[in-house]
Amino acid sequence: MSETAAAPATLRNAAIDAVLAEAREAYVTRNPKSLARAVEATAVMPGGNTRTVLYYDPFPLGFVRGEGCRLWDLDGAEYVDFLGEYTAGLYGHSHPVIRRAIDTALNNGINLGGHTVTEARFARAVCARFPSLERVRFTNSGTEANLMAISLARHFTKRPKVMVFNGGYHGGVFTFAGGGSPINAPFPYVVAPYNDTEATVALIEQHGPELAVVALEPMMGGGGCIAAEPAFLQALRAATKKVGALLLLDEVMTSRLSPGGLQAVHGVTPDLTTLGKYIGGGMSFGAFGGRAEIIDMFDPRRPDALPHAGTFNNNVLTMSAGLVGLSEVYTPEAAKALNARGDALRERLNALCRAADAPMQFTGIGSMLAVHMLRGPVRSPADAAKGDQKLKELFFFDMLAHGIWLARRGMMALMLPIGDAECDKLANAVADFLETRATLFAEA
Repeated sequence: MSETAAAPATLRNAAIDAVLAEAREAYVTRNPKSLARAVEATAVMPGGNTRTVLYYDPFPLGFVRGEGCRLWDLDGAEYVDFLGEYTAGLYGHSHPVIRRAIDTALNNGINLGGHTVTEARFARAVCARFPSLERVRFTNSGTEANLMAISLARHFTKRPKVMVFNGGYHGGVFTFAGGGSPINAPFPYVVAPYNDTEATVALIEQHGPELAVVALEPMMGGGGCIAAEPAFLQALRAATKKVGALLLLDEVMTSRLSPGGLQAVHGVTPDLTTLGKYIGGGMSFGAFGGRAEIIDMFDPRRPDALPHAGTFNNNVLTMSAGLVGLSEVYTPEAAKALNARGDALRERLNALCRAADAPMQFTGIGSMLAVHMLRGPVRSPADAAKGDQKLKELFFFDMLAHGIWLARRGMMALMLPIGDAECDKLANAVADFLETRATLFAEA
């Protein structure tokens, strides 16, 4: 490339670097108490952190309170919570119905060390909502749910291999971005390209005799709110049946996107489904379920029953909060309304991007969305990686300055208390970003 061709890009990069440095400096100036908290925490936690996704440079905000759809940090700033605890905070902060259920559970004693009537009622409510669940078992996180479900699939099929997707995420020991994590569960993985039907089906057929399960999110959450194409899901269902492998849909995040999750939207019934996040009413929660003949391998009445331990699998706080949340608050009607609001908001934000002719877009379905700084379709994590990461980081700091809380990676998830005023606030903040940072978009 000639020097004259390289010069505009070099100048633009220098401009972005300068603006980003200014935004970070302003962030540091606004948040001295959060900085002090972060420094103090490093004495007892590595990097002051016990949950990697919450960390970002130069230091993360420290929060002291939440109410409805708002948060307050140590330095007194107020934010509209558009992150929604990475989809787990669907009910908002201290929803009165959830709070009442928790208070009742606390009054009746916790850590009872035995069966309660609530757990079966909750299980019935969960199974009634999701088409693939004939039986269900509870865990304490989505990571646990996926670990149990994948281990079960390998035992049930008597096959070793697990197919996952490049850029996929199924919990702390199932991370497949950037070549995977060194602490992933030690299974023999086959890594396929998301939304590439031809290549994926070919891999399923190639590994068929050894393939136990194909596991995927019907929309990648952490990967950038990238939806699986309906034909892709249908092809996976057909291909797994053909070779005798199981299909596992990880709906830990996406179960909120319709009354019956994305499996109901697409009419794809997996053999196994994993759940988590909001379904526990804001408490620690995970679940795995599916066909009775598979899940019944955990039936303790069987002489060959598989063990499934977990002190808090049926803890009364999660069982109580989850039951009232699913049956009284996030009803099918509420699910439809929230996701319609999310679709309308995403279209509104994308209209702003189109009007500004900016290389910026919001992907997702319903109440989940993510920002990407590029033009053209985003069908896979490889597509998303082509976006301008410096612009995305600048967007994050600019949104914080506007009182909008979102993930550093650009992910957002609506909570039930978010209304028109909050959506207006976000849209106005995005419009301001598009206007004030227009020169940085010019050469992108």
